[in-house]
Formats: sequence, structure tokens, C-alpha cells
Amino acid sequence: MKKIISVLCLSAFLTPVAMAASPDFPHLEVSGKGEVFVVPDMAQFSVDVVESKATAEKAKQAADKAVTGFLARLEVQGVKRENINSGNIRLTPEYRYPKGKKPELVGYKATRNITVTVMDLNKLNGYLDKALGEGINRINHIELKTSKEKQYIEAARLEAIKDANEKAASLAKGFGTSVKGVWKVSYHNNYSQPVLMRSMAMDSAANTAESYQDNQMVISDSVSVVYRLN
Repeated sequence: MKKIISVLCLSAFLTPVAMAASPDFPHLEVSGKGEVFVVPDMAQFSVDVVESKATAEKAKQAADKAVTGFLARLEVQGVKRENINSGNIRLTPEYRYPKGKKPELVGYKATRNITVTVMDLNKLNGYLDKALGEGINRINHIELKTSKEKQYIEAARLEAIKDANEKAASLAKGFGTSVKGVWKVSYHNNYSQPVLMRSMAMDSAANTAESYQDNQMVISDSVSVVYRLN
């Protein structure tokens, strides 16, 4: 765990409007921040199934066939259905634009996006190998995550509280006084920064097999506190 010193905000620098809402007793405003660096143990990746055919029906059938094959390959590898999200199909016409002539309809493109959550990071590369097949030639992105996010958020929150308390005590001591207690706490939303891997074409999956390890994601939390001073 690593604490990051944040900027101190003293009430002496508040605007007149803010001062009107400030407490009428000696006080100190401090922001605390905590960060936890985590080694990911799970991942999420998405692929696009894209098929172009002469008719919308044939494009849809081709896309559905590719998706069915992909889901079957994942099932063989032990991926649970609840960890797969296959988006709705999108059909768009495709035109040719001859010079000086009206656009000509040449077919339809069917697109489906599938997102897969990988609970065991060690199996990620195997899933990617299975993903790249008929109808799927590109992996959009790979996002490394942690299965213990709630636990690490709590740890980051405690670090933020500790950071605020330590800074308040130090500042109060420096001005010849001490902290009497907490008057107000403003909690900020926590922030989880997953590791985003680069997109991959069909022939590049093998080259990234070792790149999922030794990555770190950052989970941070922050709090603003108004302390009473003696």
C-alpha cells in the first residue's frame, strides 16, 4: 500500500460564500488520499463478430453461426454462460459509390459484440486463442481486474482516513494547537484503475501470452475532513 500526500485546503483561503457556510469555531480542513497497488487475478475481454453478405438475413445467419461457434469453444474450456455477454446484433447496409452515379446497395453487414469475463487470469491466453476463429479476427481490448476489489477499496479508504488524520495532527501541532475532533466528513467516490491491454489482431495473440503477468492496477479512495481545533 502507498499513501499519496494530497493538497491541504485551509479555511483561511475559502471564498466569502464558502466562509458563510463554514463553522464559527477554530477548524482545519484536510483532504486524505489512499492508494492500493494490486496485481490483477482476473480479466475481461471483448470481441466483435462482423459478417458481410448480400442480404441482411444471410449476414445475420453468418454472424449468429460465428457467435454460436465461439460460445461452444468457450464452453469446452469451462467458461460459464453467466460470464459471457453477447450483445444484440446490428445490421447496417453497405453501399458502393460509383463516380457520378447514385450509391448502389451491395450488401449488409451484421455486427455482434461479445464480452467475456475470465475468472482465472492464467486461462486468459487460452480463451483468446479460442476466440480468434471463424468470423472473429480481432479482440477489441483486454482489461485486467481483481476479484477482491471490495477488499482493496476498503483498504484504500482506511489509508485515506489515516492520511487525513496524520496530516491534521501534524498541521495542528505546527500551529501550536491540537485536533479536538471531527466536525464534518465529505466522502469521495473510490477509483479503480484497471489495466488495459492493447487490441490484438488474429496473428498476435501468441506474442502477448507473457504480457498479462506482473501488471499492477491502482485502487484509490479519498476523503475530506473538517476538524475542530482546541
